[in-house]
Amino acid sequence: MTNPLVQDALLGPAAPELGWVPAPRYLLRRRRILRQLRDVPPGDVVEIGSGAGMLLQELAERGHHCHALETSAQARTLIRALCEKSGYPIEVHQTAPQDWTGRFPLVMAFEVLEHIEDDRAALRQWASWLAPGGTLLISVPAHPRQWNAADVWAGHFRRYRRGELVGLVEAAGLRLEHIECFGFPLGNLTERVQARGVARAFRQSGDQGRRQDNNDRSGIERGHVLRWYPLLRSVPGKAALHTAFVLQAMFNRLPLGNGYLLRATRPL
Repeated sequence: MTNPLVQDALLGPAAPELGWVPAPRYLLRRRRILRQLRDVPPGDVVEIGSGAGMLLQELAERGHHCHALETSAQARTLIRALCEKSGYPIEVHQTAPQDWTGRFPLVMAFEVLEHIEDDRAALRQWASWLAPGGTLLISVPAHPRQWNAADVWAGHFRRYRRGELVGLVEAAGLRLEHIECFGFPLGNLTERVQARGVARAFRQSGDQGRRQDNNDRSGIERGHVLRWYPLLRSVPGKAALHTAFVLQAMFNRLPLGNGYLLRATRPL
């Protein structure tokens, strides 16, 4: 089946007609995630809090058997609509089945852990779903000092320090393989702009919204990005984005970005 989604080598897939296009922070994160997955062979994979599931679309194209675990009904509807268009059979779950213990060679959760009040228990559960030798790949917002209105809007409980995140993963019985700080400098800039816009909206409405509603929207709401997507796809836009990719790769060992990406494994 021909995949009717908009495909772009630099930007990845998008579905403007369904209201989903990649935001700059997503693209910065995606670039580093795909680098970590380049040597992972096709197999069972689950993404927790998958939002639109667009990364799973890319992994399904590579031959992975993909599962999306998503509590948001809006996001599950969008994932299924995208699957109908692409033809890739991503299995969508609202809750985790009992038989997931020790099942997956790859478990992923991007910008999810900060939404969970008991993050320690969540990591233990995710680790239990890994097969021996399996890989956990997660990302979280970095640096509590950078807490802002966008964190409030998205329903975050926290941002993470490097040592704190590593300690949580190791306490879950996993072995750290890699950690980096991604996003510098473009991610820092776009988050600052978003935070100012959210803070202004809070002042105007006097309402910060319900945490669960904000959680449900944060992974799929792209109204603020749709009008910029044509610029991203332009030659100048792609040139600027490529430069941003190079810069974040140069500085990812330093604590300058606005997110952490971590890879850990379950011992054999």
